[in-house]
Amino acid sequence: MLRLLRFLPLLFCGILFAQEESVHSVYFEFDKADVNAKQVTDMVAFIKGTDSTRIESIQIYGYTDDVGKEDYNFKLSTKRATTIQNKLLENGIKNKIIVTIEGKGKILIDDDIVDNLPEKRSKNRRVDIVINLKELPKLVMPGYYNMLQKNHVVGDHIILDNILFEKGSSRLTSKAKEELDKVALLTLRYKNIQFEIQGHVCCTPPNQKEAIDKDTRKRKLSENRAMSVYKYLAFRRVPKNRMTYKGYGNTKPLGKDPQYDRRVELVITKI
Repeated sequence: MLRLLRFLPLLFCGILFAQEESVHSVYFEFDKADVNAKQVTDMVAFIKGTDSTRIESIQIYGYTDDVGKEDYNFKLSTKRATTIQNKLLENGIKNKIIVTIEGKGKILIDDDIVDNLPEKRSKNRRVDIVINLKELPKLVMPGYYNMLQKNHVVGDHIILDNILFEKGSSRLTSKAKEELDKVALLTLRYKNIQFEIQGHVCCTPPNQKEAIDKDTRKRKLSENRAMSVYKYLAFRRVPKNRMTYKGYGNTKPLGKDPQYDRRVELVITKI
């Protein structure tokens, strides 16, 4: 299966980039790590059919379903990823562009999912081949800041430097709280500004837009991150009627290191 993910452009350091990833998934039988000839042909064609001048790197991630012990599934997912690597090398794909070969273990299924379990599990027994494409510079675009300003317009984004979360967590770090203390003071100073708090996640499988919060075990991680910021600002006496919050899952990556997608940002909605 071939999917092309065109990520939303975001401004950083004065230049707007459109980051793209192209993803091909190879599916496996239960408890198996081998692939057939057609699967090999399809994945090689996928890579060779991509513009070679834009290929920056290839990442290979293996997964299993949620059946079985964690240690066994981790080994199986790693074996699946290694199988794909070996097949690519055998078919002329250069090793130097394959930067990651990693088994991710099992993919959890939400407790409330009961329909089509066999089908959902079959989609989790796979390897994702991710081609990272070189960035294409676009037009300079105003409206992105790293702290609240006095003269914002509706639609401005504030991407706070230290509002980053640990993997799978929606708990605020001490650095995040220090950053939010500054935001609270500025919000109280600029009394007309209203904003939406947007939560984000990184590193989810392509068929999952949202991630699981390890504390609640629910697939609401980006929403919980946004809510954590909302609650902290309310604790710091920012009026609740000036804030809303929403989780956006993995739909708005920055196109940089994945840690920067474990973030919350503010978007001005009213001035």
